[in-house]
Order: sequence, then C-alpha cells, then structure tokens
Amino acid sequence: QVHLVESGGGLVQAGGSLRLSCAASVSRSIFSMNTMGWYRQAPGKQREWVATVNSGGSTNYADSVKGRFTISRDNDKSTVYLQMNNLKPEDTAVYYCKDNAFGSWGQGTQVTVSS
Repeated sequence: QVHLVESGGGLVQAGGSLRLSCAASVSRSIFSMNTMGWYRQAPGKQREWVATVNSGGSTNYADSVKGRFTISRDNDKSTVYLQMNNLKPEDTAVYYCKDNAFGSWGQGTQVTVSS
C-alpha cells in the first residue's frame, strides 16, 4: 500500500489557475513504474476520472478538461501534478490522486471555482 497526500487546492475565480500536487510514500524506482491518475468528485455526483500519466509519460484526459489541464510527474520526487488553467465553476470538486498499481487513493483536496 502507498500513502498519497494531495495539496494545492483552494478558492479561485473563474478563469484562474491552480496547481495540485500528490506526493507518494514510495521510492523513486517504484513510483516511476506506476500509472498515476487524478479524479474528482463534485457534491452529489459520482467520482469521475480527470487524467492519467503512465510510466512512460504518456497522458490522457477527460474531454471536459482537455486543453485546460495538464498532468505531469516528477519521479525523483515521487510526485504527480495537475496544472489546471482557465478554471470553470463546474470544475468545483474534491480532487483525488490514485496510484493505479496499488489501488491507493489520497485524502483529497478541495477546489472551488467562483463565477
């Protein structure tokens, strides 16, 4: 099991930016092999997938965030990031990171976008 800690959430106006971080409690060698993902859950809605980055650095995005969000990883720091630009009120949610290899989730970080 890997322990994940998200940070970087907050309150931002529409059109603004935030950068989320997710630090994993595993060594660089293990972290670098794992596909990492970001998910989000808005009030009253199911958790949904946002983006993933695999061990080779290839990325995939949900259509709703494509062109606005960028997922990246720093294997030396065992950390995955989510750069969120041009935020919209509908992006308001708790954002979670997930290590697909271990099936571990972080505790989540709140992102609130005001109109």
